[in-house]
Amino acid sequence: MSRMKILVGMSGGVDSSVAAALLIEQGFDVAGGFIKNWSDTKDLWTGECEWRGERRDALRVAAKLGIPLHTFDFEKEYRARVLDRMFAEYESGITPNPDVLCNEEIKFGLFFEAALKLGYDGVATGHYARVKDGRLYKGIDPEKDQSYFLHRVPHVVLQKSFMPIGALKKSEVRALAEKLDLPTAQKPDSQGICFIGKLDFQEFLRKKIAPTPGDIVTPEGEVVGRHDGLDAYTIGQRQGIKISKDGKAWYVAKKDKQKNQLIIVPDREHPLLYSSEAFIIDPNWIGSLPADGLVDVVTRYHAEPVPSVIKDGHIRFKKPVWGLAPGQSAVVYLGEECLGGGFLADTLHSGA
Repeated sequence: MSRMKILVGMSGGVDSSVAAALLIEQGFDVAGGFIKNWSDTKDLWTGECEWRGERRDALRVAAKLGIPLHTFDFEKEYRARVLDRMFAEYESGITPNPDVLCNEEIKFGLFFEAALKLGYDGVATGHYARVKDGRLYKGIDPEKDQSYFLHRVPHVVLQKSFMPIGALKKSEVRALAEKLDLPTAQKPDSQGICFIGKLDFQEFLRKKIAPTPGDIVTPEGEVVGRHDGLDAYTIGQRQGIKISKDGKAWYVAKKDKQKNQLIIVPDREHPLLYSSEAFIIDPNWIGSLPADGLVDVVTRYHAEPVPSVIKDGHIRFKKPVWGLAPGQSAVVYLGEECLGGGFLADTLHSGA
């Protein structure tokens, strides 16, 4: 009986390296797949991306494991499906999450499709999450759990997906990499936007979105400063607010798109920063919602799950939630299982 053929997304990091090694150990027929989504030669307006070095590391790991490595160039599609969409949403005043889009469109979209066309039975990644029978669960390591970013992966794709390190803690992954003498064992974790890396995000936006300055105002309408464009701010933001009032910590509470005004409040506990209800659009459901709609909802990565009731895209939180930002994801859980979620479209503030 032939072994199941799995294509592992190998980024050149330690997590995907160990994921590939574990699958080989489990008896799968494994190959690596490196995804090139961003280059440092075609367009330098964001600074350099070290994709060549990442691919070199992936090649070194593949050679150590004795597996082939395919390279996929999805740069054109990444720009169109992830970056252009991200810029458009920021320009409209909402706050998207490019890592969520990247997983949906690229890693479990184009990469998955390419794997099947090449004759592979499924794909694997180095995500800290668990998949069982096409259902998604939190990773064992609470500090590293990435199920939040995976809530838009379709059930049919998850049925043919593997996440071998989801049952491990990060320290265990590092220890395994050391034990196997993998070239990436001591490599630091990557940071920043998926496939692009760490950068000055406001400068990144300004390369594509022209600034539209406007007034910064208090809830009472007092003008206290000027902003550089609503796209450069998100709800709950504290840093980078240019105002004339000193001595207090000011937070972004709302954006008035019609007046091009940024509304700020002088207290983290201000009622305008809290929402008792929210609405989601374009949901992706991996699992079925319970009949009573009682679930836990996470509205920011690593935020505490909030007991909630959800029905027809309307979420009612059992306790008010701080800093909801339209465009971000509201991810729904039932215990350890991630049922899916959608994008925050509108919020009702408890203090409104």
